[in-house]
Amino acid sequence: MIQSQGKKTHRKTRKLLRRAEEKFLKRLSIVMLVIIIFTLGLNYVLSNRNSEELDSKNPYPPLVMKGGDPYLRALMRTISASESNVSKPYHVIYGGKYVSDLSHHPDQCVKIQTMPNKGKCTTAAGRYQFITTTWLETAKRYHPKPTRVLFFTEYNFAPQYQDDVVYAWLHDRAFWKADIPQLLRDGKLHEVLKLLSGTWTSLGYGIENNSMTNSLPKIYIKMLQEEIKLANE
Repeated sequence: MIQSQGKKTHRKTRKLLRRAEEKFLKRLSIVMLVIIIFTLGLNYVLSNRNSEELDSKNPYPPLVMKGGDPYLRALMRTISASESNVSKPYHVIYGGKYVSDLSHHPDQCVKIQTMPNKGKCTTAAGRYQFITTTWLETAKRYHPKPTRVLFFTEYNFAPQYQDDVVYAWLHDRAFWKADIPQLLRDGKLHEVLKLLSGTWTSLGYGIENNSMTNSLPKIYIKMLQEEIKLANE
């Protein structure tokens, strides 16, 4: 009788522990779900809060990023003049469509309409027309504020962070095997454009020149004058 009663008590205790464990896991799942939803919502709010200030009269809008080397800033504006020459460059995807949610890379694959890659699709997006894989690779190295939830890492694609990532990338002498800021100060813009043309093919020396390519040196000079003036104010 004593052993039988002990077994019953043991089984009852196990059931109670199992129920308590199930309740705990359910509550933990709810808490984690709330954290994930809150984090994604916060990213969305920040991405919209950081939207670029536009000047419809300026065909090459200023960067959202504040401060930094005026030579690199001018180069970044020159790159975007060729890659995303629109009124809202941070929000544009290939083909000219705009997206509002920049809490992450849009990752929309759009069919290419022109040669030499006609028929293929591209996920190019934002001021610097990052394809998804390139964004993830560079953001992993240079993004200043990645968001980590459990085993996942998100890289906010807001205007500020698009600028931050490209600025840090262009500063990376080990990656480019060249000191880009110094080359620009030495007046070697064509050397820089050639170096970058493997990444941004519309800069010349590549396979996808466009209507802006030949004008880039003049655009750069104009942007540099603006950026130096801004830096001295």
